[in-house]
Amino acid sequence: MQSNQFVLGIDGGGTKTLAWLASRSGTGRASVVGRGEAGPANPQAVGFPKAIEHLNRAVDAALDDAEVQPGPLAAAVLALAGSDRDENRRVLQRWADERQLAARFLVVHDALPVLATGTPDGWGVALISGTGSLAFGQSPDGRSARAGGWGYLFGDEGSGYAIAMAGLRAVAMQADGRGEVTGLTEALLARLSLAEPQQLIPAIYEIAADRAAIALLARVVSDAGEQGDAVAQVILDEAARELAVMVAAAADKLGLSRDAFPLALAGGVLLGSEQIRTRLRDKLRTFGLHANPIAIVAEPVLGAVQLAQAQARS
Repeated sequence: MQSNQFVLGIDGGGTKTLAWLASRSGTGRASVVGRGEAGPANPQAVGFPKAIEHLNRAVDAALDDAEVQPGPLAAAVLALAGSDRDENRRVLQRWADERQLAARFLVVHDALPVLATGTPDGWGVALISGTGSLAFGQSPDGRSARAGGWGYLFGDEGSGYAIAMAGLRAVAMQADGRGEVTGLTEALLARLSLAEPQQLIPAIYEIAADRAAIALLARVVSDAGEQGDAVAQVILDEAARELAVMVAAAADKLGLSRDAFPLALAGGVLLGSEQIRTRLRDKLRTFGLHANPIAIVAEPVLGAVQLAQAQARS
């Protein structure tokens, strides 16, 4: 089949990039025929040269998987954090133009595909907590609002990175005698193959630039919390509260907080921890928010495919 019979959805995250190629049928429904994966494509995390490299790898892998020759596709949608900045859009548009990616190319905020596939009618609030964190809301009349997403230096509360850093701080404080005893010390040292807390300094600073690698340590905190560690549970409770505050802020801006609204959850932290989701629901109820339905979006890239289908039909 010719390349113009296909659409492409790309989810460029802070940990990995997924590209799914789908064929178009007479009904307009997408059938995924090729999948590609590469490293992170968030330019704030890895810079534009590396982001473009990973985008190319993921797209090429999807085309190869489907045995489709490179050529302009019917439509392509790239979902990427920070895409609402004009300078980022210009660079990405130039990339798509230079490789003649698609007849119609659209760069969207990474929360839009989460809303597209995780809410009944494409409106509500999308909450993402992975390497970073963000709440993005859209009203039935198309208005949008966001909260969070300020990056790891002065934001990303409730994210995998924030949880991991809180766990590491707890270990350092215990080692100094200025914090509570916690099983996080043994768990994090074991995860990093270290013998004593002081070895964390070179180990963590060596990977400091790889925020996704640090964010993966949030799983250790989550596991410790499930095993009853009091310090880990405090960290997780605070993370859930911060995420709930983001949802509340986005919903309030759109006037959604007065009634029930759909909530779509995505990102490794929310997908990988039932206790985080439970704590989040509890915090939302405490704030008087009625999120219903609540959906877990395991593959936001599918929403990008759906958006590409809509682009191809327009």
